[in-house]
Amino acid sequence: MKKDKVIDSFAKAIEDVQDGATIIVGGFGLSGIPEKAILALREKGTKDLTIVSNNCGVDDWGLGLLLENRQIKKMISSYVGENKLFERQYLSGEIEVELVPQGTLAERIRAGGAGIPGFYTATGVGTAIAEGKEHKVFDGRTYILERGIVADFSLVKAWKADPIGNLIYRKTARNFNPLAAMAGKVTIAEVEEIVPLGQLDADYIHTPSVFVQRVLLGTNYEKRIEKRTVIPV
Repeated sequence: MKKDKVIDSFAKAIEDVQDGATIIVGGFGLSGIPEKAILALREKGTKDLTIVSNNCGVDDWGLGLLLENRQIKKMISSYVGENKLFERQYLSGEIEVELVPQGTLAERIRAGGAGIPGFYTATGVGTAIAEGKEHKVFDGRTYILERGIVADFSLVKAWKADPIGNLIYRKTARNFNPLAAMAGKVTIAEVEEIVPLGQLDADYIHTPSVFVQRVLLGTNYEKRIEKRTVIPV
C-alpha cells in the first residue's frame, strides 16, 4: 500500500529543520510562495539558514519575515529589488548574497533535482558572475561551469495534492515550485486542497509523488499582490 504523506501541522512538518540548513523555497515574487511553512519557520526561530529562492519576498511578507527575524545567513537568488530590509542587511554585512542570473538559477535547481552535478552556460561570461569559475570553449563559444543545487529541504506551494504527494500547481504559481520540489532531500508541500488517491488526472500532474515527502493542507491564504498597479478612472 502506498504511504500517506499527509502531516497534520506545519510545526511538525518543519521540526527537523535545524540551524544552518539549506532550503530551496518555491515562488516568484509573492506568487506561489509557501507562506504557511515560512510562518512556521519564523515561529520556530531556526537560524543561519541558506535560502535558495528567486527573490526574498517583501519587507513584511514571505521570506522577508525570516529576514526581519535575522534567520537568514545567506541568500542565493536572482532578484532582491523589492526588499529594503534585504538591502540594509547586505550593505551592513549581516547577510551574504550570491546573485545568480534567473535562467541559470532555475537550471541549477533543475540540475540538482535531476542528479546533474554541473553544466556549462554562456550566461555571465565576461562579467563578475564568471569570476573564479571554470571556462570552456565549445564550437568557438566560451561557457562557464555552474553547479547544480541540492538542498536539505525544499518548501513548495501547490494547488492540489493527493495523500501520497502528487502535486498540481495553478497557473503562474507553478513558476519555480516544480524545480524546487525536485531538488530537496526532503520536500515539504503545502497545498490548498487534498483529494482522494486516484482523483488527480495523471496527465496533469506537475510533480510526481516520488519527489515529495510531506504534504500539508493550508487554509486562509492571503495571496498578497507584490506590486499593485491600477488604471486611473
